[in-house]
Amino acid sequence: MAPSVRPSAIPGYEDWPGHVRTRRPADVPPRSRALAGVLGVPAPPSNISVAVEWEDTHDGVTTSALSWQLGFGPRTQAWLMRPAGAAGPLPGVLALHCHGGNKYTGASRLVEFPPGRSEPGTETGTETDPRRHDLYGGRALATNLAREGFAVLAHDTFSWGSRRFDLNTPPWRTADALAARHAQWREEGRTPGAAESYNAAAAIHEDTVAKAAGLAGTSLAGTVAHDDLAALQVLHSLPNVDPARLGCLGFSGGGGRAVVLAALAPAIRSYAVTAMMTTFESLFPAYLDAHSWLLQTPGLARIRDWPELTGLSEAGHFLVQYGLQDPLFPEAGMRDANSLLDDLHASGRYTGSFWPGGHEFTVPMQAEAFAFLRETLAPAAAPTPGRNPR
Repeated sequence: MAPSVRPSAIPGYEDWPGHVRTRRPADVPPRSRALAGVLGVPAPPSNISVAVEWEDTHDGVTTSALSWQLGFGPRTQAWLMRPAGAAGPLPGVLALHCHGGNKYTGASRLVEFPPGRSEPGTETGTETDPRRHDLYGGRALATNLAREGFAVLAHDTFSWGSRRFDLNTPPWRTADALAARHAQWREEGRTPGAAESYNAAAAIHEDTVAKAAGLAGTSLAGTVAHDDLAALQVLHSLPNVDPARLGCLGFSGGGGRAVVLAALAPAIRSYAVTAMMTTFESLFPAYLDAHSWLLQTPGLARIRDWPELTGLSEAGHFLVQYGLQDPLFPEAGMRDANSLLDDLHASGRYTGSFWPGGHEFTVPMQAEAFAFLRETLAPAAAPTPGRNPR
C-alpha cells in the first residue's frame, strides 16, 4: 500500500517561512530592537496597495470595506469607519480585535455592518456570528468609536478571519485531537457549526503555528505585529487622517497587541489596553493555560516584564483597564503591574483604572477609553449629533 500523503502543517501559508527568511527586520526605534528581535518581526511591505471593495453610510457612520495583500498567506480584510460627512483631517485609531478563542472571525467582531452588507463569504444581509459582540457589551467597538469623531481602522491580523489558516484538511496532530473533540460532540448529541468546528481545530493548531514560526525565525506574536504594523501604515496613508494623531486600542489579546505595537511604532501617540496587564511572574503556576502564544513568546521575559514594555513606547499617554474578577489574571498580579507602571511612568503618562467584573470590555469601560482617546488625540470633529451608540 502506498504511504498516505502527509498534509501541510501550515495550510494556506506555505509561502510564510520563505517570506520571513527573505525579509529584513522591521525598522523600529533603537530601544525597541531587543523586543523586535525576540518576537522576530519582519518588515511589512513598503508600499501596500489597498482596494476598496464597498462603501456605505448608515446611522451616521461611513463604512468602507478594504483589503490588501502582504506578500504571504491570504489577503487581509479590513474595515474603515468614520463619521459621515466629517471634514478631515481626523485622528486615526487602529482597533485591534481580541483573541477570544475565536479565529474564525477577526475584526468583524468590532464592526456594525450597514444593512445589506456583511462579512466576506456570507450571504448578503446575514452575519456569521450573531454573538460576536458579546465580550464588548453587545456593541460594535470600532463603529461606535467612529461616532466619536475618529477614523477607525479594524483589520484581520495573522491567523484570524480572512488571515486564518485553511484547516479543511488539518495537519495530522491537529486532526487526531480534533477527532476526539468531534467524538465528544457526538456523545453530546449535537453538530457544531462551521465557526465552532474551525475554532476547535485552530486552538489545537496554534501550537503548530508557534513551532513553524520559531523555525522560520519569527513567532506568532511577531507575525501578528508585522500585520499590525502594516495596518498602521495603511491608516497613516489614508486621506483625511491626521498622521500626527494616531492611536490604538484593544481588549484582551488586542490589548496585548496594542502594547507591542506602541512599543514598535513611534507613530502611536496614545493607546488604551483593556484586560491585558499583569506581571509574568503572576502567571506561574496556575494561569499559564489561560493564555495563548500571542502573549507567551519564548525569551520575552528575559528582556523585560510585560508592564515594562510600555517604557519602550514614545506615546505621550496610555490607559490600562483592569477587571477585578478577571479569571485570566490573578488580582495580585494586576495590582503589582499597576504599581510597577505607576513607578515607571511617574510623569503622568500612565492612567490605570480597576473595574468590577470579569474578562470583558463593558460599555462603561468603553466610554472611559473613548473619552481618554478624545482627550489625548483631540479629535477635530465632535460626536455625531442625534445618533445612538449600539
